[in-house]
Amino acid sequence: MADSTSTPLIVQVPKIDVRTMQIRLVGDSPLICHAWSEKAKKQMLDKQMKKAKTAKEAKDPQRDYEDSLYKHPDGGYGFPAVGFKSAAVSACRFADGMKMTEARGAFHVVGELVKIEGEPSMREDMVKLQLSTADIRYRGQFYPWAATLTIAYNASVFSPEQIVNLMNLAGFGVGVGEWRPERDGSYGRFHVG
Repeated sequence: MADSTSTPLIVQVPKIDVRTMQIRLVGDSPLICHAWSEKAKKQMLDKQMKKAKTAKEAKDPQRDYEDSLYKHPDGGYGFPAVGFKSAAVSACRFADGMKMTEARGAFHVVGELVKIEGEPSMREDMVKLQLSTADIRYRGQFYPWAATLTIAYNASVFSPEQIVNLMNLAGFGVGVGEWRPERDGSYGRFHVG
């Protein structure tokens, strides 16, 4: 217990040197989106709540395509900011001396969705489900596409050059979206432009 006559303890907290920068990314291959539709979320919740299944609805390619896109609150379309950050963090394994654990806390892509420049188009893909059942998926893709990221970073940990390098490595070897290089695909690749 502290003595009421003792000297108060003064704690000095060093200020974090947080800075922001913008990086423009240019797509090198199509960006395939796959947002969770309200229908899919409801089906998962119903299954977890042990609700009886209803008859399967007829496939609606146009609705599936539209539901796969992320609507940006300012109009147009976006992509989750966390996807770009995750790609850059994963790219640490390609950069000498960079640790993924440090990168996770050293920078953040600002916002929930990054606005995507470009017009979406519908794509049709054959996919394998459990038990080797085939299905057709309709999703939105952007190509050509670009995006401008606002990044907040701790300048005591990373320099702007290191972050730009990580983004370039991420665009080449990791990617974002469906069928990206990190998941044995070649889509969602980009470079700093």
